[in-house]
Amino acid sequence: MSHIVIRPMIPADWPDVERIYAEGIATGHATFEAEPPSREAFDTGKVPVPRLVAADDAGAVIGWAAASLVSARRVYCGVVEHSIYVADTARGRGVGGRLLTAFIDAADQAGIWTIQSSLFPENTASLRLHHQHGFRTVGTRERIVLMTYGPLAGTWRDTVLIERRRTT
Repeated sequence: MSHIVIRPMIPADWPDVERIYAEGIATGHATFEAEPPSREAFDTGKVPVPRLVAADDAGAVIGWAAASLVSARRVYCGVVEHSIYVADTARGRGVGGRLLTAFIDAADQAGIWTIQSSLFPENTASLRLHHQHGFRTVGTRERIVLMTYGPLAGTWRDTVLIERRRTT
């Protein structure tokens, strides 16, 4: 995988985005969700920009990044909660870093001043990636979610709140 193209997500990318989302869910350390949302729910819940995919040499989508507003209140218009997912077959190859760099650049250009996320503490690769890209740990939210699916059903989970603030 020598060449990775980062580009805006288009509707035709949905089957790959959904598959990669499901792969992340299967790890038990990517999201609280039990299954990917419908395409309509995804589109409704995510801001239009930035919404990116990473594609390999053959043009196959191997990762995606998108964000939701943290609040509908106008004073929070520049604050988003983002997600980045990388396909099982592409993990550990720099895709997440390329995608996160492009996402940060696009967010800055869109006037977003704070990017945040809540990560499971077990997702050490994602925590390390975000810290390498200027995110800081704000704190840990203990027993914030009761898992309802898979082998972790019935387990209370902590999350680590991280954020990156634009410097200018």
